[in-house]
Amino acid sequence: MKEKLETLVAEMIERRIYLDEAVQEFEKRFIQTALSKTKGNQTKAAEVLGLHRNTLSRKITQYKLNGHR
Repeated sequence: MKEKLETLVAEMIERRIYLDEAVQEFEKRFIQTALSKTKGNQTKAAEVLGLHRNTLSRKITQYKLNGHR
């Protein structure tokens, strides 16, 4: 896992992807995956992510996510 992450980070730096953009994309995908695994149940997804339910709801709105895939 560490090796994959190091390769990905090096590639992102090479492509001049800024840290803020990378963090937002990671967070968005992390949330979307949690929502998918909990079949869109935001309360369960918040628990899995270690977030308060209101924080997750705000982030779903921020990233324009809609439930699960």
